[in-house]
Amino acid sequence: MKLPTRLLAVAALAAAWTVPAMAKPLVVGGKNFTEQLLLAEITSQLLKKKGFQVDKRDGLGSQVVRDAQVNGQVDVYWEYTGTSLVTYNKIKDRMGSKETYDRVKELDAKIGLTWLTPSAVNNTYALAVRKKHDATDGLDSLSDLAAAFRNGKKLTIAIDAEFSGRPDGLPGLQTTYDFKTSRANIRSMDAGLTYQALRDGRVDIGLVFATDGRIKAFDFKVLKDDKEFFPNYAAAPVVRTETLKANPTLEAPLNALSAKLSDEVLRQLNARVDVDKVPVATVASEFLAEAGID
Repeated sequence: MKLPTRLLAVAALAAAWTVPAMAKPLVVGGKNFTEQLLLAEITSQLLKKKGFQVDKRDGLGSQVVRDAQVNGQVDVYWEYTGTSLVTYNKIKDRMGSKETYDRVKELDAKIGLTWLTPSAVNNTYALAVRKKHDATDGLDSLSDLAAAFRNGKKLTIAIDAEFSGRPDGLPGLQTTYDFKTSRANIRSMDAGLTYQALRDGRVDIGLVFATDGRIKAFDFKVLKDDKEFFPNYAAAPVVRTETLKANPTLEAPLNALSAKLSDEVLRQLNARVDVDKVPVATVASEFLAEAGID
């Protein structure tokens, strides 16, 4: 028997109501260096275990991923307090770790971003040298490095493209320590390659991250930041406020993950990838299993 058109329409509408709406995937972002690739992968695996659909988009530049989050294209990624303070919010005042976190949390809330609980990780910039290297044996601090440049010593530094233009990078460093470099002194390269360049003797000084496992593995000496130029770079999950309101259960697992992270933990995880050459996905899954955040 043929049903009236109206009855067919009602039946179709009822059927549509019985089909659950597909949840929009959470977009997890990440920058383009090992630690960020790890944090993006760990976060993605964790959220999938918690029942979220996840779309991971990592390997991005700092400003790119920040802009993507502000514009609604990335829901969550791990940011560093010092980067938000100096690079994004243009605050030049130096302050302690808690004050830095409180300040960026307040400032970023105004543009729809929520900083969750910070980890104990402080992945600050640093400059390192090889031990027992004639050109740099007398250098123990950034003041020593600045004096060497002022005295005309020809030293080469490996840095990445971002560091050369960031206010919390080379420009600010030169102003604070009163020295100048020239193009002849600088070797610009991918962040991950600065370690190999320094290890292999192709440069005298290399830009490193404090939580990188290669510092210990390659037996580098980190120059002391004796004027405390570099701000605190505590890593914390940052979520779009709109996303968090729509997914309130997102906060607990991210805060639980943050509580498991420290400088030493990330040095070990980074070394597993960069030194032992274990795939990022494997390191991430092993960490989650050992940390018990299921």
